[in-house]
Parts: sequence; C-alpha cells; structure tokens
Amino acid sequence: MYVGVDIGGTKTLVAVLNDNGEIVEQVKFATPKNYDHWVLEIKNLALSHLKHQDFKAGGIGAPGYIDRIHGRMIRQPNLPWKNVPVEGDCEKIFNCPMVLENDANVAGLSEAMLHKEADSVLYVTISTGIGTGFVYKQKLDTALLDSEGGHVLIEHRGILTTWEKLSAGRMMFKHFGKKVADIDPSDKASWKYVAHHIATGLLSNIAIFQPDLVIIGGSVGEQFEYYGDMLQDELDKHKLPVVDIPKVVGAQRPSLCVIYGCYELAKQTFKHD
Repeated sequence: MYVGVDIGGTKTLVAVLNDNGEIVEQVKFATPKNYDHWVLEIKNLALSHLKHQDFKAGGIGAPGYIDRIHGRMIRQPNLPWKNVPVEGDCEKIFNCPMVLENDANVAGLSEAMLHKEADSVLYVTISTGIGTGFVYKQKLDTALLDSEGGHVLIEHRGILTTWEKLSAGRMMFKHFGKKVADIDPSDKASWKYVAHHIATGLLSNIAIFQPDLVIIGGSVGEQFEYYGDMLQDELDKHKLPVVDIPKVVGAQRPSLCVIYGCYELAKQTFKHD
C-alpha cells in the first residue's frame, strides 16, 4: 500500500492506494492554520480512520516553495506555515519513506501519466491562483521544479501584472460575481472571456516550454468542456513560425490528481515497479 497526502489551504486529503494505484480509502479534514495542530490531526484523525496502516512509501503534495533536500515547506500563499518539517513528520506518522513535492508538480505528473503519447507536458492548475508543472517522458523535469508559470508578466491596460493576478479563479469571481463553476453552460460570452484570459498567459508559457500537450486542471479546469474549444481557437490565432501551438485538454482527474501524483512520485523516488 501507498499513502498520499494532499495539503491544501482549506482542506487536507489523505488517501491509501494499492500497488495498482487505485484509491482504496480516503479521509479529509479542514487544514488547521497552526502546523502543530495539523500534525495532531494527521495522527489522531487520519490514522484512526484508516483501516490500512502498512505502507511501502508515500508522497506529499503541498503548495508553495519546497526545500526538497530537507523535506520542508518553506513558505506558501494560503497558510501561515513557515519552514515546517512536513516530510519527516509524515514519515514518523505513517512509518514509511515519504517524498515532498509542490502540488502542481505532482498533479502534472499524475495527469501526464494518462497521456504517454506526449513526451513533454505542461500542466496548469487554475484555482484561487495559477500554478504550473512540467513533465518530460513521465518524469518531473528537475530543472523546472520551481518554475512559476502563473507569474509571467502581462501588460493589461498599460500596466504590467502577473497572469495569476489577471486570470486566476479569484479574479474570475471578481469579474463575474460568482465562481466559474456557477457560470451558465450556455453563456458563450462568459466562457469566451474565460478562454481569452487563460490564453493571455498560456501563450507565454507555451513559447517558453514548447510542450507537446497542455493540460488544464484546478477548479477552473473542471469546467474545461465549456471553454476548451474556445481556448484552442484563441491560441491558434497567435501561431508563430517558430512556436507550435499544442493541443490543450482538461485534466481527467482534477480533484484527485495530487493524490495520484503522490503515488506516482513515491514509486519513482523509491524505485518501486
């Protein structure tokens, strides 16, 4: 068995996966603002609710900047945790080797494994913010682990701003007065707005990474069926002689891709077939 831990700003999801990568049980709880309280929650709530306790290895997906050498979360945008030893604490709790990685990276690894025809995959998660992960031949590209594609600069109304500040879920909410998930599926004008704003920063990322495939995940990615064709059309308008526009698809497992990515990364890190 393997264990995956998805740490979010509002909730933490712990799941057990069998050797075939199938989720056999899971437990979710609100992420405490205090890190010590979070550790107690993992010990007292997650473990007491998990039937399986014997793990080969596990992975942890966490937002923000990661110290991979020491297994620590240094800083992240939605929790006041700073320089906390998540990897070591989880190893003690689950009694197995653990690997800590940025959540957008592990999510991208998970989704890229479902598209083995594509050598290079750019994964973009669009929720409250925008994160990116780059996968090459079903492995995380170690040179790009700390890349932040959501922070590319875009000129908007004469001012330079980041793609995230212009197009993330919270800005969509500000524009529409509701979540993207609540937009009427038949409201073509609104979906065109969504597609246009995603394209503004995605074009820059495509020019830099030149991926074979782009996968859109996160809460905005869950609505991909309503704007996906418009997004592809928007990108195709800006074809350049030296930059190919790749196919863009929605994530197949948007709400669980971090957990599945934890499983894949644990297998790769600890050399389990």
